[in-house]
Amino acid sequence: MKLYFAPGVCSLSPHIVLREADLPFTLVKTDIRAKKTAEGGDYRKTNPLGYVPALELDDGTILTEGPAIVQFIADKVPEKRLAPPNGTLDRYKLQSLLNFISSEIHKGFSPLFNPAFPDEAKKVARERLLTRLEHANRLLEGRDYLLGDQFSVADAYLFTTLRWTVPAKIDLTPFPNLVAFMKRVEARPAVRAAMKAEGLIA
Repeated sequence: MKLYFAPGVCSLSPHIVLREADLPFTLVKTDIRAKKTAEGGDYRKTNPLGYVPALELDDGTILTEGPAIVQFIADKVPEKRLAPPNGTLDRYKLQSLLNFISSEIHKGFSPLFNPAFPDEAKKVARERLLTRLEHANRLLEGRDYLLGDQFSVADAYLFTTLRWTVPAKIDLTPFPNLVAFMKRVEARPAVRAAMKAEGLIA
């Protein structure tokens, strides 16, 4: 498998999951502004929309959209328990979490990083995002991970998006469960390996 990624963006989530799954894969660094791979190829041939992640399977099939990719990876290695079994209530809870992170947190950051957005619009977006972070903080009350004691693909995604609070200058101190969660996840060997491979830590 090949994972098309750009350092530190949402493709970090499936990168972490691939390492947690201990599956063989190669990384293809991608310039999402120029729409070029590190080798100079036209990335739009892989994903016409031009954003990462994309996962190329061994038969040439391309999967896009992070929440779908991480579930595909998890289902390859059910013994790793990165996602509950298909058809169970817990699996639907996982999908609910992935959708919440995708639509409410991930996309909540987009206006903050868009120079075309006026300051007043960014202020509104920031206030809305803070309510979503408050909800995520409540979800982690009394538990190590979003589904309880077991690390899942949803945790990889939440960790990835919460890292953006640093460049967005959002203080997580008012959300102690999120602060503890970030430290807990970053300490995982697979997470550190993914971050090191992307040049995010030494």
